Amino acid sequence: MPPLPRSFYLTDTVAVARELLGQVLVHESGEGRTAGVIVETEAYRGRTDAACHSCKLDAPRPGHRTEVMFRAGGCAYVYLIYGMYCCFNVVTGPEGVAEAVLIRALEPIEGLGVMRTRRGVEGERQLCSGPGKLCQALGITRGENGLDLTSGPLRILRGKSVPDSEIAVTPRINVDYAGADALLPYRFIVKDSHFLSTRKARAANRCPGPPDR
Repeated sequence: MPPLPRSFYLTDTVAVARELLGQVLVHESGEGRTAGVIVETEAYRGRTDAACHSCKLDAPRPGHRTEVMFRAGGCAYVYLIYGMYCCFNVVTGPEGVAEAVLIRALEPIEGLGVMRTRRGVEGERQLCSGPGKLCQALGITRGENGLDLTSGPLRILRGKSVPDSEIAVTPRINVDYAGADALLPYRFIVKDSHFLSTRKARAANRCPGPPDR
């Protein structure tokens, strides 16, 4: 499977979030190769999105965690939550836009033994069913922040396209602080996947087209 090309990431962020379902996230490290099929994503749409880290930012701030978000799409944005768990995001759009897609869950397909050791759990469903879990399972840390996803040890390979009939669209998870933006239909899931981060808000809405910016 070839890596997704740079052009894949340079289109509308919501469209990218939908199209990432079924693609394969791979990380190669000294402990081996681990990989999983993307089954849950969330779109974050830059300076006008109150749930996005780059909300109200017009330009990168040197040393700020969002600096990498202002790069051209196709690189990794990895940040910490609660001071201990990493979350892996795909930067999207042209340079200067500062948008991204959070990868929330994977169906593990390669390197499950390594994942079990890293996670300290045996159940396959528990290995990558959440943004922090999948980073731990695949060994993704802040050291991967800014890496090019079209080549190198951390990349996204072309998988299988998921038809609209198998996709549900819901509001994002745990962004209540964003007010009205918390209700935006920016979370995409493979409806029948056993590997989702949560069954919360699992409304089988029609898959929307890109919204107005």
